Amino acid sequence: MVSTLAAALLAALGLSGPPAQPPAPPPSGPAFFVAGHGWGHGIGLAQYGAYGYALHGWTYDRIVAHYYPGTTLGQAPVKRVRVLLVPSAKRVVISSRSPFTVRDGAGKTHRLSAGKHQLGPGLRLKLPTSAGAKALPGPLVFSPGDASLALGGRGYRGTFRVMGGKAVRVVNVVGLEPYLRGVVPSEMPDRWPAQALAAQAVVARTYALTHLQKGGDFDLYPDTRSQVYGGISAESDPAREAVDATPGEVVLYKGELAQTFFFSSSGGRTANVQDVWFGSKPTPYLVSVPDPYDTLSPYHDWGPLRFSAARLGRKLGARGTLLDVRSDAAASGRVRSLTLVGSKGERTVSGSKVRIALGLRSTWFTIGMLSLTPRSKPVPYGTQVRLGGVARGVPRVTLESRPYGGVWKQLAPLKSRGGRVAATLSPKVTTDYRISAGLIRSGVVRLSVAPSVRISAAANRASVSGLVKPLLPGASVQVQRQAGAVWTTVARTTVGSDGSFGASVNLAPGTYRARVVAGRGFAVGVSTILQVVSA
Repeated sequence: MVSTLAAALLAALGLSGPPAQPPAPPPSGPAFFVAGHGWGHGIGLAQYGAYGYALHGWTYDRIVAHYYPGTTLGQAPVKRVRVLLVPSAKRVVISSRSPFTVRDGAGKTHRLSAGKHQLGPGLRLKLPTSAGAKALPGPLVFSPGDASLALGGRGYRGTFRVMGGKAVRVVNVVGLEPYLRGVVPSEMPDRWPAQALAAQAVVARTYALTHLQKGGDFDLYPDTRSQVYGGISAESDPAREAVDATPGEVVLYKGELAQTFFFSSSGGRTANVQDVWFGSKPTPYLVSVPDPYDTLSPYHDWGPLRFSAARLGRKLGARGTLLDVRSDAAASGRVRSLTLVGSKGERTVSGSKVRIALGLRSTWFTIGMLSLTPRSKPVPYGTQVRLGGVARGVPRVTLESRPYGGVWKQLAPLKSRGGRVAATLSPKVTTDYRISAGLIRSGVVRLSVAPSVRISAAANRASVSGLVKPLLPGASVQVQRQAGAVWTTVARTTVGSDGSFGASVNLAPGTYRARVVAGRGFAVGVSTILQVVSA
């Protein structure tokens, strides 16, 4: 229980009485959101766009020429590739439905029966002529008989070259055309039009030859480090027909193999290579081109994805609290760099790093922001106040309000002008505000409303009277006199049913005011200064 002395002290300082207003909402800062277009790096052939062009009657060579301007078609200089299937394993199982052979490093060929054969450390293999597993000199080359070979149950064309000591390493040596039969349907749906698949075959063939690993025992990876290669199980009739319809064809620029990058969805326009990969030199055929049929893609537009300032700042490494972002975008829309404005300084990151850090589908994105500017002072009842904020990345927002004790309601649409919004408000009670765009909402800003208070002195200097708006019958009124920097309560009263109040006070010369503590969603109301001078 508060002591009598403490209660008297609180009363003297004017701090006692009902709570002035409800607790303020916790500061939530700006709300950021990310929306964008397409899926992939944006350079070269866009697969959904190629799909659309094929539906509109374009042939594969015309599709390829559109995405790589200035290029021509020619013949591949390489007929065979080596694909690393197993970089390192304790043991592997090689099988076939028909008898097959293995040639060891000494040049001796051994026949193997149909079925599974396990190969372990030291290249130990059980031969028909041996009682147990026998170590063979490497490397070993497994060649098929009448049926293809399989590794771990997955079939592959060509041969297997196996190396190993403590671990086993398997490379698939296969013709370029059979390799592509396992690539094309792994990179593009085989139900798509034949001309789109044929364009993919030409591009994939070229891509493989321009991304051969140098100086090692293999040329290509079987995954996205090179291209996805699924072997025989990935093959399909439409994909085989696409490969066979473009035998050995590759993309050339001035007689040399072109860099035929490809990706899923452009969002409507492909990108210049230097706009996506920092430090890349401009390449005449890797330039931004329109891609109107990308509207067929389910990834043509994506987002918005919501991020709090804290989460976005943490993911992108902002210096201190994230306050804002600035982006530098190319003409194609791809973000080259993003500058993070933090409370402790700025930091710039590339668009590609932002894409990775946030898990975005592409670098064609915008980071929008919704925020309202807090107001430090209460709004006097009956007056207007202008509430401003930022609405970047959206053409318009909805202003929402929640009066004290009420629920959120839509108040008015606001148009964004230069990324900023504003509204003139006259709240009748303390009210929370926020702006929204779809499911994205800004942080909450509270406009505290204080009663309007007037005070005047009686002619005999024995009392004061005043008026409070709005009507707040029963609200506590403290008449206070200033002594230095401290206001001391010299009289107390309450507001009447008509909004007026009065109190007996011996008005010695000095400075006075009336302080109204109403509660009920109102801030403390303070009158203008009443100056009493010597008679």
